Amino acid sequence: MSTDNNSWWWKDCGYFINHARSSGADESTLDELGIEISRLNARLLIYALKGKAYPHPPTNLTEVKLAVESGLIVVTGGLHPGQSTNATAALIAEKVHATEFLNATDVDGIYDSDPNKNKNAKKFKRIELKNLRNLLVHEDSVAGGYDLMDIVALKVIERSKIKTRIIKSDVKTIEKAMKGLSKELK
Repeated sequence: MSTDNNSWWWKDCGYFINHARSSGADESTLDELGIEISRLNARLLIYALKGKAYPHPPTNLTEVKLAVESGLIVVTGGLHPGQSTNATAALIAEKVHATEFLNATDVDGIYDSDPNKNKNAKKFKRIELKNLRNLLVHEDSVAGGYDLMDIVALKVIERSKIKTRIIKSDVKTIEKAMKGLSKELK
C-alpha cells in the first residue's frame, strides 16, 4: 500500500464530505459521514498511543464520562449529527467538569474575521461572550465548513462557565498550553 498523499485513506474528512456533497448527499447524511470519519481518525490516534488511550472512541457523553474515569487518554470523534466538533468538545468539557476548554484550531486566537481569508483581520486579546456571539452569527454552518466556534458550543461554554482558550493547532503550542494548564491544577 502506498503512503503518498494521493492514497484514498490519506484524505481528510473534508475531502469525503465534499465528494459526497457533489454526489447529492443531504446535510444530515454528510453529518453522519463526518462523525464516522472522525471516529476512524480517533481510532488511528488510539492505536498510535499504544495502550495509553481508552480502547475505543466513546459514542455518547455517558461513555465519555466513563472513559475519563478510566484514567486513560480519551480520544473521541463526533457524537451527534448536526453538532460541530466544537459543540461536541464543549459538551464533553461540561460533562467531565473540565476547568478549562482548549480549542486547538488553525488560527492562534479570535479575530474579527477569518485571518486565513483576510490578512488585515484584527486579533482580540480577550472578547466578551456577547461580542463573540455577534461574530459567530455570520459564520457558515454546513458540514465540513470552516468555523472558529458555533452558537451551540458558545451556549455550552456560557452556561458551564468554562474558561476557554483558542490556540494554534500545532504540537509546540498545545504542549505549552497543556504545561500551563497542569501548573494551574496543582
